[in-house]
Amino acid sequence: MEAVIEVHDLVKEYIITKKESGLRGSLKSLLFPQKTIVNGVDGISFSIGKGEIVGYIGPNGAGKSTTIKMLTGILHPTSGSIKVCGISPQADRKSVVRKLGVVFGQRTQLYWDLRLGESFELLRRIYQIDLAAYEETLAILRDVLKLDEFMDTPVRQLSLGQRMRGDLAAAMLHAPSVLFLDEPTIGLDADAKHAIRNFIKEINRTRGVTVILTTHDLDDVEQLCNRLVVVNHGKIVEDGPIDTIIHKLAPYRLLVVELKQPCEDLVHPAATIIKQDGLKIWYQFEKKRISAAELISDLSQKLPIQDLSVKEPDIEDAIREVYKTTSAV
Repeated sequence: MEAVIEVHDLVKEYIITKKESGLRGSLKSLLFPQKTIVNGVDGISFSIGKGEIVGYIGPNGAGKSTTIKMLTGILHPTSGSIKVCGISPQADRKSVVRKLGVVFGQRTQLYWDLRLGESFELLRRIYQIDLAAYEETLAILRDVLKLDEFMDTPVRQLSLGQRMRGDLAAAMLHAPSVLFLDEPTIGLDADAKHAIRNFIKEINRTRGVTVILTTHDLDDVEQLCNRLVVVNHGKIVEDGPIDTIIHKLAPYRLLVVELKQPCEDLVHPAATIIKQDGLKIWYQFEKKRISAAELISDLSQKLPIQDLSVKEPDIEDAIREVYKTTSAV
């Protein structure tokens, strides 16, 4: 697969100055400041192929936003190299920007006092987009994102969901090949989230746009991404297909058993009872140690089972395990 983004040994250092309290401490801090170097990003390497939708996730302070800002040329790395569409964002940011669309959930690139349509027209002139290409792209965006109902509304009067749809359209007007999305569904209702997710799927399917998504909404990850890069403390802790990461980080399954009548001997040597509610028992077991069929067979020989179901681990289980195992690093 052709690599659209290539990152090698990326490091971003910050200098933190320690301040002491009190007048004497303030003077000491001013005259003899104690400085500490902190790595916001600490030796990250990865590549992303054309047409991938990649979830770039991690807890707060993990280094996600710092990485995205370096990939888009907003920040310069302390060391390491970045290539986006074969171009260094730091060496030639103007050329890279033409290849990128960026949406930050808490910020907008729309013009507050202009109508939405006027904002688009101003962006067309800034990006020097050919009029025919602009009109063709805008027609598609208006249809997919359902923009017509508020195209003549000033940006300041748009709801959050409407503004986010407007920001997505603004990011795609110049037909970028890479789209960076930072918390694109934050604070949105279910309908707005559904519309935005559908749009992301559509531009990926029809135009082959590569999408890098940072989010804390695991529904976004599960519905959109085919690959996860998980970061914590500035380092990559996992990188691979979602299914692989789930099975690696959450190697257990749940067997939920409902009994016909109470029974005293509920234990099984290869499973742990994690919950019991009346006649309903939840068994947790490791897939490598025993299969679901074997566990069901063993339990059915001694328990009066009325109903049962097997639950696979989900993305939330896996991410919880990542945060748990890396919090002490």
